[in-house]
Amino acid sequence: MILTVTLNVAIDKRYIVENFNINHVNRVKECIYSAGGKGLNVSRVAAIAGEEVLATGFIGGHSGDYVVQELETQNIKNDFVKVVGESRSCINIYDKINHTQTEFLEPGVTVTEKNKKEMLEKFTELAKKSKVITISGSVPKGIDSSFYKELIQTGKKYEKKVLLDTSGILLEEALKSNPTLIKPNRDEIKALIGRDVKDRKDLIQIASDLCKNGIDVVVVSLGSEGSLIACEEGVYQAIVPKIAAVNTVGCGDSMLAGFAIGFERELSMIQTIKLASAISAANALRKETGFFVNEDMQNILPKIEVNKLSV
Repeated sequence: MILTVTLNVAIDKRYIVENFNINHVNRVKECIYSAGGKGLNVSRVAAIAGEEVLATGFIGGHSGDYVVQELETQNIKNDFVKVVGESRSCINIYDKINHTQTEFLEPGVTVTEKNKKEMLEKFTELAKKSKVITISGSVPKGIDSSFYKELIQTGKKYEKKVLLDTSGILLEEALKSNPTLIKPNRDEIKALIGRDVKDRKDLIQIASDLCKNGIDVVVVSLGSEGSLIACEEGVYQAIVPKIAAVNTVGCGDSMLAGFAIGFERELSMIQTIKLASAISAANALRKETGFFVNEDMQNILPKIEVNKLSV
């Protein structure tokens, strides 16, 4: 089973507009709502791929009830800690004329020490029943920067693979517990090492050094150029075919889900890289966030190239 952790659950709202203008009334052409937060995108994608998934995190109020209802309609098992207040909304405004995306992310609920203790106890029990754990996104108020580190330590205590997708101080602190996989982008790596990344060779070296320091797999997104993956077997570049992208929001979460699926199925690293890349690309073909169609993925999969690079 894949356990997904989303501490800052949200309702994702995608507004499709034409010629978005600041300081003007903007008419929304179409609204798309979904249970969101990066970890729930992972949950949905893994479930579509046929995996058994259980989602946990904090939820509150009517918004939290909506999230649970949505997950249940998608046959995604869930076991959340309920808190006082309303789970947040995250708004993505897509201008279909100018092809721009603007996001508004609410901060979320405030978590108490009692809530935090309940989450740690719940996570421990759920981790024991899981094979792979994903931890994604930001944290709500009341959760300190070392919390992910605690979760990773617990997961690894029970010999689980723990995949992490976060940034800033959360990532910096979590690295002390050596998660199985991290997925920083170029900017997040710059913030992590405290300097600019000179070129592709420098990026490869940084990812390789992170592996040598205890991270099994480091995945770095290169946007339309695919991704770099540093692991025990070496450094690879995954190259994806050109596609007519409709919505790139959630592609990173889809990639994380692909790696979780590969680990769950005990695929080889190259097979896992291809699967994760194909799922991520398939996500971009659909307007929904954190969603893909298996037929799209199967069409893209044989077109994914994985090349081993020299370090």
